[in-house]
Amino acid sequence: MSKSSELTGGPTPEPTFATTREVRDTCLCLFVQRTARALARRFDAALRPLDLTNGQFSLLMSLNRPQPPALGEVAELLAMDRTTLTANLKPLERRGLVAVERGRDDRRRRHLRLTAAGHALLGEAVPIWRREHAALEDLLSGGEAARLRAELVALS
Repeated sequence: MSKSSELTGGPTPEPTFATTREVRDTCLCLFVQRTARALARRFDAALRPLDLTNGQFSLLMSLNRPQPPALGEVAELLAMDRTTLTANLKPLERRGLVAVERGRDDRRRRHLRLTAAGHALLGEAVPIWRREHAALEDLLSGGEAARLRAELVALS
């Protein structure tokens, strides 16, 4: 018995092409994923002169705070698992933009600190981000950017 049969209590019919169109035209997950990829490409292109991706920009920006955050805090903020975050940190460490340090009170904890080079790169990246972000907000009618942010927070 297939997994779907177990869940529904009997055999399930194969989805029709009409079902495919229904999912294509209504699936919030698909719409959000497609939009996220388009936005990522746009910011990747804008940040390319700095040899920075939008994901790296977000990661560096998440470290721009008075005290170096613990790895787990950053993973939670970015909605990443710790393993993925660790992998994404490696190229930034190699470039000297981020330093990973052991915790003072608990040596098992790792804290992430922006280096001077990381701060400098963010200084160059923020005006690019602001320009692209303003252009995106201009694409939305008045006040819709704030509403969109609120709706996305509600979904997350």
